[in-house]
Amino acid sequence: MNAVLDWAVHFALACFAAAMLCALLRLLRGPSAQDRILALDTLYINGMLSILMLGIGLGSAIYFDIALLVALFGFVGSAAMAKFLLRGEVIEP
Repeated sequence: MNAVLDWAVHFALACFAAAMLCALLRLLRGPSAQDRILALDTLYINGMLSILMLGIGLGSAIYFDIALLVALFGFVGSAAMAKFLLRGEVIEP
């Protein structure tokens, strides 16, 4: 791998790790439930991007499929939590 690309992947992973730490702090200390849900969204997006950076750095295509699954489950989870906050139930009778 190119030295510049290797440095860029490591730098991006460090930035995503710092962003995940900030989101984790907001998730634990958020004043409201809406702040915690946004922090969880940020956490899974940064996790997905970290997995993508690992895939680029290691040159393996399986990480891209894993990142797609993380994005899918994160979106479904966010939609379910938002619906729960709005209506108080996820599945309507």
